[in-house]
Amino acid sequence: MEILDGFSTAQIVAAAAAVLVSAFVRGLTGFGFGFLLTPILALALSPVQAVLLVNVLAFSLAAAEVRYVLREADRSAIWISGLLVLTVMPGLLLLSAIPAQYGRVLIALAALTAFVIVVLPRRKQAEPAPPGPVTTGATGLIAGVATGFAAMPGISVVPYYVRQAMPRTRAKASMIGIFGVSALASLVSGAVTGLLEWKLLLFGVLLFPVMAAGNWVGSLVFGRVSDPLWRTFVGVILGAAALAALARL
Repeated sequence: MEILDGFSTAQIVAAAAAVLVSAFVRGLTGFGFGFLLTPILALALSPVQAVLLVNVLAFSLAAAEVRYVLREADRSAIWISGLLVLTVMPGLLLLSAIPAQYGRVLIALAALTAFVIVVLPRRKQAEPAPPGPVTTGATGLIAGVATGFAAMPGISVVPYYVRQAMPRTRAKASMIGIFGVSALASLVSGAVTGLLEWKLLLFGVLLFPVMAAGNWVGSLVFGRVSDPLWRTFVGVILGAAALAALARL
């Protein structure tokens, strides 16, 4: 049975299951949503559809937590968010210009990169120096390209925050705020270029309750799980998702 103008029931069920797990991880850690979800959705949808659908969901999640972000986020999130807007559209146009099979391969490789970033042990320092303006600028520009191409701004944003001596609450709020801005920039870019389809917005509305439930449960666990445990948990899921995506290509 075909519903939502071309999305099959099987696609919707698979997407809902992937969204539930990804949203739980995002609620637990503040990141991982695009890392996990994009390579899975790209198996059933076109890479461009997968990226834009993930960003529809990511923006709605961030919008629901805007007060938390404004209260807790670090000022560096403002600079990173402003810079990433400049490079989102080039990333999206690049993805739309390459054959779908190559796009799926590159998205899966991006997920493997995220796996390495998450599981790589943090260098122990008494008080690591905060990142300078060059590092902050590069983080924003890379996050923009990664958002447009793979819905994975965390490739640069996650190491920027998790490797600082920053309270976990502030780091999580900063990442959520950046991911919300990056998702909105992707959707605006998709609308301007004509790549954003109305059925993707409808699909996102359909998946929102599932995503909200997973994120809520993950948020309840936040703060009760040790850093090594959630790092291992997310790393294993990331690695499995990326390998499964590569195996299906």
